[in-house]
Amino acid sequence: MLSKKPGKKLNLYVPDYVVFDLETTGVSCSLDDVVEISAVKVTGGQAVDEFSTLVNPGRPIPYYASEVNGITDDMVKGSPYFKDALSGFLKFAGDAVLVGHNIHTFDMKFLYRDAERFWGKTIGNDYIDTLQLARAYLPQLHHHKLVDLADYYGISTAGAHRALNDCRMNQNVFERLAKEME
Repeated sequence: MLSKKPGKKLNLYVPDYVVFDLETTGVSCSLDDVVEISAVKVTGGQAVDEFSTLVNPGRPIPYYASEVNGITDDMVKGSPYFKDALSGFLKFAGDAVLVGHNIHTFDMKFLYRDAERFWGKTIGNDYIDTLQLARAYLPQLHHHKLVDLADYYGISTAGAHRALNDCRMNQNVFERLAKEME
């Protein structure tokens, strides 16, 4: 939801949330743009709905970005620009707690930047970063990438680095992490 002040980062489990993921043209919030946004709505720990759209960044997608996420210029040609995609995502998410992997230092920065640019407001939803939880509750692991956590829990990593697949994977990881937090 749009707000005058950003939501807070939470370090706990909640059973009702929206897990989301972005794919972008690169890793710089100041230089790069979103090319895909997806989300899974979760109620009582169970996935109940999904949102996903490719996004036309209004410029060519760099080769190295396409190598990571498989998203090409041809794929996004008829897709909405991010203002419309973000609006759809915000309607889907409502005031739910947002969950994602590495969202504190990456995804939220894109949402904050573009909400400010488009509407002069920020994203007011509180959020949970599963990367930070994994580092705290699974210190024995050498790596805490989403695919590493999925492997650790025996969750399929098929389709990794596409936003909706990563959301589904992360939802399962978050539910398993919740048991570590008990």
